[in-house]
Amino acid sequence: MSRIKQLAGDTALYGLGSIVPRALNFLLLPLHTRSVFSSEEYGVVTTLYGFAAFFNIVYLFGMETAYFRFASQPQANRDNVFRAAISCVLLISVPLSALLIVFREPLAAYAYIAHHPEFVVWVVLTLLVDALVAIPFAQLRQQRQPWLFASAKILNVLVQLGLNYYFLKVDYDPSIGIGYVFLANLLANSLYLLFFVPVWLRWRPLYERTLSPKMLRYAYPVMLTGLAGMVNEMAPRTLMEWFLPAGTGAPGVLKATGILGVAYKYAVLMGLAVQAFRFAAEPFFFAHAADKNSPELFARVNHYFVITGCSLLVVVGANLEWLQLFTGPSFYEGLWLVPWLLLAYLLLGIYYNVSVWFKITDKTHYGTWITLAGALVTILGNALLVPQLGYAGSAYAAVLCYLVMLVLCYLSGQRHHPIPYRVWADSLYVIGTLAWVLVLNHWAWPSRLLTTAVHGAGIVAWAAVVYWLERKELRHALSGRK
Repeated sequence: MSRIKQLAGDTALYGLGSIVPRALNFLLLPLHTRSVFSSEEYGVVTTLYGFAAFFNIVYLFGMETAYFRFASQPQANRDNVFRAAISCVLLISVPLSALLIVFREPLAAYAYIAHHPEFVVWVVLTLLVDALVAIPFAQLRQQRQPWLFASAKILNVLVQLGLNYYFLKVDYDPSIGIGYVFLANLLANSLYLLFFVPVWLRWRPLYERTLSPKMLRYAYPVMLTGLAGMVNEMAPRTLMEWFLPAGTGAPGVLKATGILGVAYKYAVLMGLAVQAFRFAAEPFFFAHAADKNSPELFARVNHYFVITGCSLLVVVGANLEWLQLFTGPSFYEGLWLVPWLLLAYLLLGIYYNVSVWFKITDKTHYGTWITLAGALVTILGNALLVPQLGYAGSAYAAVLCYLVMLVLCYLSGQRHHPIPYRVWADSLYVIGTLAWVLVLNHWAWPSRLLTTAVHGAGIVAWAAVVYWLERKELRHALSGRK
């Protein structure tokens, strides 16, 4: 139990570096959606950052996971692993950045900003900066320095907040418009380079004949997995015009993309919780992989993760009436999708837990095939559902995608590296929580205050049921016994 407490503590600190910055970022949502940008304009931001998410996977090439794997091995020369990982990232990210900048004009035209190809350049430079600091941030995680990690992330968002308000409220030029969002992001992220100046002063390029090829062979399936996973998450937001009925037109496409993008903004609270957990759990899983009791430990970790994720689902999903305060009226119509998108991220988080088996057994190619299957479900789901249901079909397709990936990963993992997950209990928690949130949101109450009171009572009732079901585990944990 002490190891799980340690993991929970690290997750909380990484959450400080992930969730707190995004909570601060919500201060930008009213600025962007209520007073400056229309849903069509915000659709451009969603589309361009969607493409950036795809390319970010290629830039990193799975080297973060490879770094954890090889730095955690017995007798590993961690300095050489660190130097080799950064060298590989540079070898990929610098030429790719140059290529994207060369093709900035057609990329800008696809994002409906043909008259502003410089926006593409700003996003590409942001990607390059993020790639340069990814392995140093991974080293902080590997060395268990979550306070430094969180401090850098929070400082970055504070700078972004300041720059956004300055550009959009003090020194606004309509000819740049949404470009200020990309420019502020680039300037704020560039400060990471200053944060890691001591690291860069010590770093020297390295390509080791034995180590580097091993890391690349381990990493490329992770990259392919991430790329396919990004198809699952971002394709609906970047390829919406492929799925909407013919003749919808650019304004209709951008409006649907913008509304869906804002719904994802709220659901990403679950995504950030998942990300914070991954930051702490990835080195944790590798560190305990050789422990003979690791299967039971990993199953218990997943059970607690499910309960925590369900808690977030019910708290956020039952307070949709307050989410309206952060967006303009044109975005309200998509908020009912937030519980479904929260569920999608929760299933993705459980998948990350279950996928530990192929990472610690060096069978990362299984992750590639599983995620490719998920990408196929995403494309087919959107192609079948969006023409009938509009952008809501994308939310349902996301849930279906991550459910398929989770089932495939669990079944293959039980054959190669069995872990005694509490399948029925965890499944009932997820299904029951979603059903309860949908019930709470089914009735419309005459005032926001009354709605809050009813939903608050519903959250308390849910918590009471969970406490009753988990009372023995909680007493065990509080007793301090392992």
